[in-house]
Amino acid sequence: MPPPADVVKVAIEWPGANAQLIEIDQKRPLASIIREVCDGWSLSGAEQFALRYADGPQLYITEQSRGDIKNGTILRLAISPARAARQLLERIQSHGIDARLEALKELAKLSADPTFAAEFINMEGIGTLARLVESGTHFGEMLAFTLTAFLELMDHSIVSWDLISLSFIKQIAGYVNQPMVDVSILQRSLAILESMVLNSHSLYHRVAQEITVGQLIGHLQVSNQEIQTYAIALINALFLKAPEDRRQEMASTLAQKHLRSIILNHIVRGNRPIKAEMAHQLYVLQVLTFNLLEERMMTKMDPNDQTQRDVIFELRRIAFDGENDPTGTEKRKALYAKDYKMLGFMNHLNPAMDFTQTPPGMLALDNMLYLAKVHQDTYIRIVLENSSREDKHECPFGRCAIELTRVLCEILQVGELPNEGCNDYHPMFFTHDRAWEEFFCVCIQLLNKTWKEMRATAEDFNKVMQVAREQITRALAMKPSSLDQLKNKLRGLSYSEILRLRQSERMSQDDFQSPPIIELRERIQPEILELIKQQRLNRLCEGSCFRKVGNRRRQEKFWFCRLSLNHKVLHYGDLDESPQGEVPLEMLSDKIPVCDIKSVVTGKDCPHMKEKSALKQNKEVLELAFSVLYDPDETLNFVAPNKYEYCVWTDGLCALLGREMGSDLTRSDLDTLISMEMKLRLLDLENIAIPEAPPPVPKEPSSYNFTYNYS
Repeated sequence: MPPPADVVKVAIEWPGANAQLIEIDQKRPLASIIREVCDGWSLSGAEQFALRYADGPQLYITEQSRGDIKNGTILRLAISPARAARQLLERIQSHGIDARLEALKELAKLSADPTFAAEFINMEGIGTLARLVESGTHFGEMLAFTLTAFLELMDHSIVSWDLISLSFIKQIAGYVNQPMVDVSILQRSLAILESMVLNSHSLYHRVAQEITVGQLIGHLQVSNQEIQTYAIALINALFLKAPEDRRQEMASTLAQKHLRSIILNHIVRGNRPIKAEMAHQLYVLQVLTFNLLEERMMTKMDPNDQTQRDVIFELRRIAFDGENDPTGTEKRKALYAKDYKMLGFMNHLNPAMDFTQTPPGMLALDNMLYLAKVHQDTYIRIVLENSSREDKHECPFGRCAIELTRVLCEILQVGELPNEGCNDYHPMFFTHDRAWEEFFCVCIQLLNKTWKEMRATAEDFNKVMQVAREQITRALAMKPSSLDQLKNKLRGLSYSEILRLRQSERMSQDDFQSPPIIELRERIQPEILELIKQQRLNRLCEGSCFRKVGNRRRQEKFWFCRLSLNHKVLHYGDLDESPQGEVPLEMLSDKIPVCDIKSVVTGKDCPHMKEKSALKQNKEVLELAFSVLYDPDETLNFVAPNKYEYCVWTDGLCALLGREMGSDLTRSDLDTLISMEMKLRLLDLENIAIPEAPPPVPKEPSSYNFTYNYS
């Protein structure tokens, strides 16, 4: 007879004694269970003891967390969090260097435990650590453990960062500014400064006064990618929290310090693969850089501003007057309206009105002027070859440039905050100081070429823009490493190629409506669904690595989950870093019996999403979140690394529970595979000869073998 659901069997260890094998009744008070365990080893003062996990992070067990204990768990009897905090605080303040070092080492480990952290903080432990740092007498390992413990304790958000003193900030900044400092100390100092900037408006100003951009850029030129990541993270934090009027100034300083070329040479084109956290920080920097364009994007042109009107006049002059025609301006004044029409403006009497819509606002005019001045030959060629056409197929340069600017802003999400967990950076944007403008110049030439290939007229304007958007989006998805490579990708995505790709994708998803085809589809669908189900379950058996929910830190932030081969147990556990291959089940200390799983919820229904604020940067996280609800009332919370993993895991878990797989990926796979199988079967039928005699028994129709490349 199985034990009651609220009783778990565990082993409890104590140094120098045989382990006790006991049954824990979850209805009994935890203090009563600890007293019973102490009695088993004849230990007095049960109130001075607590239970901790023997494996993994070795967290303390409380009345709130005891529900996480599973059958077969190994626990350890330990001194209580309050007693441990008191003892460590005393040892930290002792005169013996060895004793103090051991105490700080143990504190750095225990500080990750929220129960211990609350007790230590209540004893004003953070103030003690801060004074140790401010004294400037700790170095090497002792200082590294002190900073680690301080950061872990502050990460629990029990006390405010605003309480940090200026002398502490100066000391931490000093470690970052020193030319030669221990790597572990530098890592933790950068992380502490980043947390200060992100969590306190007042501390941002203090940190900004103590840290120079030049010193941070110096840390990008080292060979240690962890240090590079922390340095970029701090640069991003300073950038993100800077007042709007200071961001442009900061961007100019970064440009003068050659930040882009240093990142390109030492990181993007470095000799080490870029890890996920570095990719995220590069993405954040890319977003923050493009967001500097938002002000111009949302600025309308003032038709009465002569300075702004002069820019439009300059576009006309470069296109039609040339550099060496001083009399040209006077001669052509009466023909300006005609020139502006030839330039492709909608309002050729007053082209300033074309720039009053936001977005793209004045950003479009900036792009056009850059093309006209920096790529003058290209600009003149585009304008003149279209203005000389009389067959109604001319491409209106002005209108196209304005709309293209708006499209590029949408594609690159100019003005949007960075998404948590997103790694979608583009290497090519780090290859040029004016990457945005050069990107526009490449795309406007593509648009002109596509217009000609489509033999478009003014009525086809929106169709051409749709094709151009698709060409650009597809090319960006290939992650070109340079602007030249982008040009090559776009050359391969001509209008005819886009039509071919659309046709191919449409054919693969085509739903033929004739009754025989519908009947064949209905016959095939169950076996294809079973095939997809098996693929999803196989993928769950291989397992996936996930980020720890809400963990902004770059240490101990991964965990791994996989399904047992018999599909009966979900195994999971923490990892120090993202794994390179398969993770053995033995390394995963926790497990959930599939029979205990009650349901799978997604998005805003997930418990861990209800706890998070509805900020813009959490939108993508919300779309990748799902939770497993299991008995008695527990949850295992996930945030998938990407949309594919999200679909695979949610479908696989639904298949595991015997429920319908409903993700977009499954619908796409189902349509694709059914179409391919139908084509194969119909092809077999077409290849059967029709003899005069009665036909032979037809061969078995082929069956499509569905395999996935996981690489």
